[in-house]
Amino acid sequence: MTDSAYRVDTTSRLAQWRIDNLASCTYRKSDPFKIGKWNWHLAVEKNRPLSIKLYPEISNLTRENPPIASFIIRVVSSVGDRKALVHPEITDRQLKNTDDFVWTIEVPLTGKFIIDVEFLDLKAVSPNGGELCSIWAESFPWKQSNATALASLGRMLSEGIHTDIVINASDGSIGAHRAVLAARSPVFRGMFSHDLKEKEFSTVDISDMSIEACQAFLSYIYGNIQTEEFLTHRLALICAADKYDISDLKEACHESLLEDIDSKNALERLQTASLYQLPKLKNSCMRYIVKFGKIFDMRDEFDAFLQCADRELISEIFHEVLAAWKGF
Repeated sequence: MTDSAYRVDTTSRLAQWRIDNLASCTYRKSDPFKIGKWNWHLAVEKNRPLSIKLYPEISNLTRENPPIASFIIRVVSSVGDRKALVHPEITDRQLKNTDDFVWTIEVPLTGKFIIDVEFLDLKAVSPNGGELCSIWAESFPWKQSNATALASLGRMLSEGIHTDIVINASDGSIGAHRAVLAARSPVFRGMFSHDLKEKEFSTVDISDMSIEACQAFLSYIYGNIQTEEFLTHRLALICAADKYDISDLKEACHESLLEDIDSKNALERLQTASLYQLPKLKNSCMRYIVKFGKIFDMRDEFDAFLQCADRELISEIFHEVLAAWKGF
């Protein structure tokens, strides 16, 4: 059995260590106790001042993903009038080693006392990226509920459950739900709120999109678009996002188009950036074409570009070329 002198009692976010007698030793470390994903220790060292340490047990998890802790720690006298010493609240402190949190107490402590740690939050690097997120927020029950609801919304589209509007693409049609479209786009909402043909005939004509691109557009709106589908139809999607005022889709396409600029697509993306006012994409394409000298690797494509591109955009490219030459 565990010696009660070293045991720490816990709830989901609270840890209490009762010290009955520290007179016979100058150092004591608690048994490990689990809060969140990590095992923890408290330690007390009695020299002239008393020092208290809180740290996670050394493990692969601690080394690879140390906790970022916010907590309140108190020392409470367990006799008499239960006076408490409270450390100022710790916020987002990384605790990896035994010396990352040390509380030195100048007030002498005699008799029994309790070390009380209330964890306000514990954060770690998200497994999906480099951002910090609360480990407790990750496990909230509504997270699974949200995922289930989103999957059900996707099934409404893919299985045609109680559709009440028909989307006519250039080469086919697909059923959808006017409430979902109206919730995601102020343009759709306006169509269905006024006496327009879309409201009267329960149809929306999107003749500038193929049925495959239109399916990808609706899949994004319903929250179940697949990565390959998104990448294939980015240019059509950014056109639809601009037309129907869906800013998050426009930004998602904008960021994605920045990632794989090459000599085969740079001129087309430059035109897209100019048409839909995408400054980062425009600057990146200009740098690729002019600063990196790729204009000389795309002579045929550039000749075709000169025949159909906006005159102002062509002028901008030549100004960039002249500026680059002056720099040599």
